Formats: sequence, C-alpha cells, structure tokens
Amino acid sequence: MNVYDFDKTIFPKDCAIGFCLWCLNRNPKMWLTFFPKALKNLLLRKLNKISEEQMQCEFFGYLTNIDDFDEQIKRYWDKNEKKIAKWYLAQKRPSDLIISASPECIIEPIAKRLGVKYAATDFDRKRGIIIGKLMYGEEKARYVADRKFPEIENFYSDSLSDTPLALCAKKAYLVTNRARKVRDWPI
Repeated sequence: MNVYDFDKTIFPKDCAIGFCLWCLNRNPKMWLTFFPKALKNLLLRKLNKISEEQMQCEFFGYLTNIDDFDEQIKRYWDKNEKKIAKWYLAQKRPSDLIISASPECIIEPIAKRLGVKYAATDFDRKRGIIIGKLMYGEEKARYVADRKFPEIENFYSDSLSDTPLALCAKKAYLVTNRARKVRDWPI
C-alpha cells in the first residue's frame, strides 16, 4: 500500500484554504465575518498562543456558513481536479490511501473521484467542531497503526510534521515545489 498526504503533496495547494477562498469569493459578506477572525487565529498560532488543532478548528469554521456546500464542493473539484500532480496520476493504485489534515468533507469527493481510500479530519459542519483529533503529525501514524493497514510500501508528504508516518513506511519521499518534485525523505 502507498500512502499520500494530500495538500502540497499530490495537490499543489492547501485545498481547505483553496475552498475557503472559493467560498469567500461567492459569498462576499464572509470577508467581513470570517476573514478577520481567521487572520487573528493565524497570528495567535504564530505566537504559540493556540495549538495547531485550535487554529484549524477555528479556520474550518467557515464550512458552517456554506448553505449550498454539496454544490460548491462539486464545482470546486470540477475546476481543480486537473491540478492533481501528474506523477501521482501515473502511479495511482486503488489500494492507495490519502491521509490529510484537511476536513473529510473536502477530501472525500476528490478521493472518490480518484478511486482511492482516504482519511481526513472529521469536522462537524453543523456544530463547527472537530470530532476526535486533527489528522496531523502523530495522529496520522496512530490512525494507520490502529486500523492495522497492510505494510506501507511508500509514503509521500510535503511536511516533516509527517515524520511519524514516514518512519512507518519502507520508503518515504518528501514532495516539494508545489507537488512537482519528489525526493528521498531527509534522514
């Protein structure tokens, strides 16, 4: 089995941010209601005043304001599916697992289009909360270990925060240059 991070690994950008911008541009009042709060939380994270999970939960809160979510996510992926990395599409297998900190409601539609398994942060759009834990860092490795997946042949990620999962794989790769360059994982 091969395991792939999604954002900036097989997709050149962060899809949660991309979808947020997509929604902001279709609902201009969100620039006033959501955007200042997002900037504040980003600053608090940079100053280590809140955790990564707290920042992400607050950020994902924009999803609670999208009345026509199913239509918008479909349109977003209709436009952006073509940005999936060509190197990934050339080696894609049905046994692949995409694992991402982005919300499941954003990852699920593209994973289904690709015909692969997925695991992502479970975010309750009605209540605006993360169910369980943010699928980030050690949580990704814990998820794979708890489900007793087959051995990971290859793991791909853009972030050293995924080192716990990289250590579980026979071979790991660091992806850079907006999902275009794949190299061996640094030791």
